[in-house]
Amino acid sequence: MNLNPPDLIVILTAGGVGLVAIGAVGLAVSRHLLRLVLALGIAESGGNLLLVLAGYRWDAVAPILTGEAVTRPMVDPVPQALVLTSIVIGVGVQALAVALMIRIKEAYGTLDIRELKARVELDICGEAGITPPQSSDSPRPGQTFPVPVTVRESA
Repeated sequence: MNLNPPDLIVILTAGGVGLVAIGAVGLAVSRHLLRLVLALGIAESGGNLLLVLAGYRWDAVAPILTGEAVTRPMVDPVPQALVLTSIVIGVGVQALAVALMIRIKEAYGTLDIRELKARVELDICGEAGITPPQSSDSPRPGQTFPVPVTVRESA
């Protein structure tokens, strides 16, 4: 199967947009910290692919100057430099996120965001010496509720 260069660009652009979309959905729906970091990495990969494609020209050569005259157009090197910088920054951010996740797991025993929110809130309230906020719909201390009546069918 031979693909024309414009067809290849369309496929790669669709792949980049798809990676960004998958990462964005993963960031929006995940409750687990590790899955959030993985979704961020996927979205970052899609963004990097789109950046490289922004400077790509199918009829151009790599921008390597060897001293001889270049008669063909060159690919724009700026997006490539941006992607290399983005990769380095992304690896640093992911390493920091994993290190923080390890500390969070050791301190709280979970990586679920909802459980972490409740546990961190309890820790902060305990350190501040205040009572944790409660729902206005929760029962007051000492409040009793009527016992539910069960209806039995007669035979």
